[in-house]
Amino acid sequence: MARPEPPHAADPSLNWIARFTARGGPRYLQIVGFMEQAIADERLKPGDRLPPQRLLAERLQVDLTTVTRAYGEARRRHLLEARGAAGTFVAAPKVDLSQVIDLSMNIPPPPDGIDLNDLLRQGVSQVLLHSDVDLLMTYHLGGGSSADRAAGAMWLHEMLGPVDDSRVLACPGAQAALAALLLSQTRPGETILAEPLVYPGLLAAAAQLRRRVVAVGVDHEGMRPDLLTTLVRKHGARLVYLNPTLQNPSTHTMPATRRAEIASVATRLDLRIIEDDPYWRFAAHAPKPLAHYAPAHVFYVSTLAKCLLPGLRTAYVLTPQGRSQEEVLGALRSFVLMSTPLTTALSTQWIHDGTAATLAGAIRDEAWARQELALRTLSDESLAGTGGIHVWKALPAHWKGQDFVLKAREAGLHVVSQDTFQAGEAQLQRGPASHIRISLGRARSRFALVHALRRLVELTHRRGMRDVVV
Repeated sequence: MARPEPPHAADPSLNWIARFTARGGPRYLQIVGFMEQAIADERLKPGDRLPPQRLLAERLQVDLTTVTRAYGEARRRHLLEARGAAGTFVAAPKVDLSQVIDLSMNIPPPPDGIDLNDLLRQGVSQVLLHSDVDLLMTYHLGGGSSADRAAGAMWLHEMLGPVDDSRVLACPGAQAALAALLLSQTRPGETILAEPLVYPGLLAAAAQLRRRVVAVGVDHEGMRPDLLTTLVRKHGARLVYLNPTLQNPSTHTMPATRRAEIASVATRLDLRIIEDDPYWRFAAHAPKPLAHYAPAHVFYVSTLAKCLLPGLRTAYVLTPQGRSQEEVLGALRSFVLMSTPLTTALSTQWIHDGTAATLAGAIRDEAWARQELALRTLSDESLAGTGGIHVWKALPAHWKGQDFVLKAREAGLHVVSQDTFQAGEAQLQRGPASHIRISLGRARSRFALVHALRRLVELTHRRGMRDVVV
């Protein structure tokens, strides 16, 4: 049987239409997504005329109401403009040049084809239907209820396989979990070992708690086991921090062989490892976590903030086999008594009913699409497609990281320089160039993202702080 032709096969004016997908959400939103993608790719340009709604409905084999809703939503997003009897056209970009475009915050992108308002209404309704309101508004023991821990075990199953619920703690976000782990597993003045580029939240927590972060040298596979052994003995360190999958900021993923080697060192020297793994679900072929290789030595941290919604304020910590959780829970209670019951219950509800998996899949698809757009727009051969929610871009030699950040801010663009991630006096060991991290999730649409990235590319071509940027 011949494969059906796409809707635009007989009409070049419809070459921006893609195929509907089963998990792409409401069809009217999928149509809007087709428009955004085409505008970002410049297959649709300002001034291009779109087909009449009735014709498009016939070609897509959907009802007219679906197309009408799609055009209305596209106008609301400033993608289209109606010109009366002349028809509907792609709108010129309506960008306030004084507006700040935030490419500095690593958050998941808005999922295409999913109505978050509707999702939240349904989720909260289900929580209230199945929960006692009085319990949602009172104090709870730290670590989560049995249902919360079971949800955490379900969430971790894809990464680690079957997990014992009793080893899971539900925490109010990864930052709180990391602080509790530092507080419970080290003493003031002790050394924490990490790679030269480190998540800034870990550096901030260590500084507040008067712990010292020391960088362990890396090679093309990540932290070097031989240098880890040397520095453990030199500093008497007992704790190692790693973000091994789509590392923030370098996007590097540690291969399985190196993970096994690091786990072997931890086992031999009786080290504890904090494995901060927020981006595992974005990697196309992520290796098993370190916790798989050294289950008795790894605290595995998985947050919903980077792959679902930051507002859920829920992270799961898988504690090592055979270790008591009381030290961690005691540390957590010292600065945050408990997770917010309502948002934790919503996370639990979504994981148990499958909503979390559906949402995570849609966000992953959007992240991958934005990665492809970023790679094409930045036209940088040093970048490699990773599937994550940020890219790590080397700056031309005439720019220093902090200088570029300041000049970008004057141009209404927020990015983060390499300096923010440096552990102490560590030097970047993957190359001599200064880098910036460009986060892809905050832009409300692919079109807005491409516009921001083009402005960024223009800025990198200028010759430093003396140039005027408009």
